[in-house]
Amino acid sequence: MILVTLSLLAGCSAVRVAYDHADTWLRWHAGNYLDVHGEQAGELDERIDAFHDWHRATALPKYARLCEEAARRLGGGLSREDIVWGYDSLMAQAREGLRAAAERIAPLLDRLSPEQVRHMEKRFAEDNRKFARENLRGSEAERRKRRATRTVERLEDWVGRLSKAQIERVRQFSERAPLYYEMRDRDRKRLQGELLAMVRAREAQKRLPERAANFDRGRDPAYAAASEAARQEYFALLLDLDRTLSAEQRVRAVATFRRYADDFTLLAGQAAPEQPPR
Repeated sequence: MILVTLSLLAGCSAVRVAYDHADTWLRWHAGNYLDVHGEQAGELDERIDAFHDWHRATALPKYARLCEEAARRLGGGLSREDIVWGYDSLMAQAREGLRAAAERIAPLLDRLSPEQVRHMEKRFAEDNRKFARENLRGSEAERRKRRATRTVERLEDWVGRLSKAQIERVRQFSERAPLYYEMRDRDRKRLQGELLAMVRAREAQKRLPERAANFDRGRDPAYAAASEAARQEYFALLLDLDRTLSAEQRVRAVATFRRYADDFTLLAGQAAPEQPPR
């Protein structure tokens, strides 16, 4: 999620700097998966530029409005409806962005050689090994403790240092919410397999945009149920924390949302005329 990612950056100026260099990061990241050279490398650059232009012109104004609305809601105290609104709004933006990215990269994917597809497959395998190292190691108690620590860190990016009681509530969340990393690992591999099959069949243009926008379709029912249960526990955590926020914590969180809104508005104003995907 864009807001979770940006919350890791220190200050509004860092957000602007990071976004202005996002196309460079995308080139580097895409280059890890797509072993392209010559004309294909130039085409990849053009397609990344097209997506970045679309995102700046189309997505950022929506992010700005979402942040302004989130600040307004948070300032008055959250209800469960507010949290559901926030989640649904971010998911809608994520789906739109994934579809737009897929529309722009799919024509290139349909022209990859068998050797280039095998390169992509190897990179997926490396990613899966990294995911296992970070999420599947250790006992259940150790994994729950790591999840609680990560959750505290993310929340403190928004509201500042949590109290002992608030940290205890996060620990309770981590104890209650299902651990579904093994199921997530299997689902990642399923999606990777679907993408590889799509590319080998040269059907990315035909199928990838819709599949990317509906990445959660076709999940194993057990994984879908565990994911939903964890989400509901997280919603309950946010509601409980909202009731215990100090005035300083609430002011900080509201100000952070408003800074993001200002940044997104400023960045969107720098948009170049959007070019249609080739």
